[in-house]
Amino acid sequence: MDILTQVLLGAALAQSGARQNETRIATWIGFAAGLLADADVFIQSANDPLLTIEYHRHFTHSLFFVPFGALLAALLLWPFVRNKLKFKRLYLFALLGYSLSGVLDTCTSYGTYILWPLVDERIAWHVISIVDPIFTLSLLTAVIFAFRKRLGKIAMAGLAVAVLYMSLGWLQLERAEIMARDLIVKRGHDAARVLVKPTIGNLLLWRSVYQYEHQYYVDAIRLGVTSPSRIYTGGTIPILNPEQDLAKVESHSMLYKDIERFTKFSDGWVAIHPQRTDILMDVRYSNLPNSLKPLWGIEMDIDQPNQHAKYSFYRDMSKLNRQQFVDMVLGREITVAKLTTQETAQ
Repeated sequence: MDILTQVLLGAALAQSGARQNETRIATWIGFAAGLLADADVFIQSANDPLLTIEYHRHFTHSLFFVPFGALLAALLLWPFVRNKLKFKRLYLFALLGYSLSGVLDTCTSYGTYILWPLVDERIAWHVISIVDPIFTLSLLTAVIFAFRKRLGKIAMAGLAVAVLYMSLGWLQLERAEIMARDLIVKRGHDAARVLVKPTIGNLLLWRSVYQYEHQYYVDAIRLGVTSPSRIYTGGTIPILNPEQDLAKVESHSMLYKDIERFTKFSDGWVAIHPQRTDILMDVRYSNLPNSLKPLWGIEMDIDQPNQHAKYSFYRDMSKLNRQQFVDMVLGREITVAKLTTQETAQ
């Protein structure tokens, strides 16, 4: 998840294992340890744009790396706390703070290499968005009060609330998957793959993507609470056909290898942008949950096959998009905007 949530979780976990007189120093140790897991974001190269997305949430998020990550955090912090704590206690708080960083990110749709090196693939549970204000606020409140009152039990209560909220995410995921599969059956399709994931900041609106024959079908699912659930129909896009779409790209070229790397990162959910044949898009993500417009992708220059592909974002925070997103979260009727060449060029 976002950095703030990561460090708050680390702080709450460290507080939960601290004695009353250790609560405040444990808070800062948990903060630092929770932050250290995301230090992999600094693994990057100006010459290789894909290196960052390959290694972000990689080995530093593995369960097998936790003891080593905690040790590194403890060693870095030791000069600052050596007169206040024994190293054994420092390591304990660092271990608690670091312990669930990978698990938390695995709960998102982005996923992590949580079982690396045994399993060399990104695992995602699609339970919660990478940013969720309710989840973050529950941790923030608990950490602040535990710090002020010097009571680890308050942190435990906050963690319990966070677990309950995550459990709600599991329940909502199940409901969204049932609706997605019902929709597939109603269309008379036999989906080869189905992906359902929460949209940013909530557990009500979900993006559904499935593969049928040679097409991806994209829809938005709004789960009802006090009102009926509804589906916002999206569109379709052909799946990547390497023999046809990449016919001019030599398989031994750097560009082709970058395409393979991006395809692995996207878990195979890739397609050629409908209006720009030089963009390979990640179909899992869009600014709107029923839209075909990508949130990110790679730009391929087939005239320069021995240069790295360019990794680009296509964020669209226009007023229209914001309003449509809010309307869908609230379950309102909307006019679905079709993907146009003008919109794509923005």
